[in-house]
Amino acid sequence: MSSASSHKLCMIPGPIEFHEQVLGAMGTPATAHTDPGFIKVFSETIKMLREVVVTTSGQPFVIAGSGTLGWDQTAANLVEAGENVLVLSNGYFGDGLADCLSTYGANVTVHRPEIGTRTSTEKVEELLKAKNYKLITVTQVDTSTGVLDDVEAVCNVVKRVSPNTLVAVDGVCATAAETLYFDKWGVDVVITASQKALGCPPGISVVVASQKALGVLKTRKTPVPAYYINWNRWLPVMQAYENLTPSYFATPCVQTIFALHASLKQITAMGMESYFARHRETAQKVRAAVKSWGLKTVAQSPEITSHAMTAIWLPENVTLPDLLPRLAARGVVTAGGIHKEIAKKYFRIGHMGISATENNRQYIEKTLKAVEESLEEAGYKFFRTK
Repeated sequence: MSSASSHKLCMIPGPIEFHEQVLGAMGTPATAHTDPGFIKVFSETIKMLREVVVTTSGQPFVIAGSGTLGWDQTAANLVEAGENVLVLSNGYFGDGLADCLSTYGANVTVHRPEIGTRTSTEKVEELLKAKNYKLITVTQVDTSTGVLDDVEAVCNVVKRVSPNTLVAVDGVCATAAETLYFDKWGVDVVITASQKALGCPPGISVVVASQKALGVLKTRKTPVPAYYINWNRWLPVMQAYENLTPSYFATPCVQTIFALHASLKQITAMGMESYFARHRETAQKVRAAVKSWGLKTVAQSPEITSHAMTAIWLPENVTLPDLLPRLAARGVVTAGGIHKEIAKKYFRIGHMGISATENNRQYIEKTLKAVEESLEEAGYKFFRTK
């Protein structure tokens, strides 16, 4: 187990670096899930999650698991076997969500635009007019490419063309870092997780469902084909804890919820508009550095480039084994590629949570300096741009 002094800065697109108060909350003593102190914390956590996605009526589900568990929750509870689902995929995680939906028997149509781009609203409209879809999914930021999708535009097309279609947003690498207005835009499901811009260690699957989505659950013709992720079992638990009454279906991840609570208090105290803005400012700093190095992002234009992370094409003469160990030697960990078609050709930097919002830590500056030095040491001849 590494000591704090030997810790390398974790600048991958999640898990991210955590605030000391968050880590302190994670280290609380053993606590019963019926303890009055925990009940209060869980209630406040549920309420603060509504603030993060800007909803008054959305229902948060806070369940032990990874972000991927949110895919299962959405597929199992909202889609019945044989129903049509449209997946807008910008990479590895869009494809994974499609696979999950298929596992539960959905009839899935996947649209994949060119790598580094996103589906146009015209194409979304064309696809929605071609077939009746129970659900459309959009990955707000696909962690494999760093492409930022336009959730608001997709919601607007759905409202106009297919208003009965549910809109599910995979926000695992986006929620809190990227602008999202759940109620205003008409989102039905947001899927996210604790370990990214929510600023908490891994271990919590967070899903927020609209009342419309819960109505679909209530009127489904077949039983939910799952046990642990069945919202009919979890909804009374979430409602009870929010109302300061303990309830039980499966043991909540007590310490991780303490940690999430600590992080959400910091985020909501800052205010969502400020939190969004600081991520935009940090992303601009990273993109400016990439441009100054003479390199390019996988996302093909600034307006579709994530504010939570950046995927960067490697120079022709530099490979991941050339770069990543050199970065680690300088105390910084970044990530290689994950998109199966281009995995060896690019690398990824995460910049969300405290690395984006607390400039005094200088995490971004240290990371950019380490990348520049490592590229140069690996033999890259910089083509400088202003």
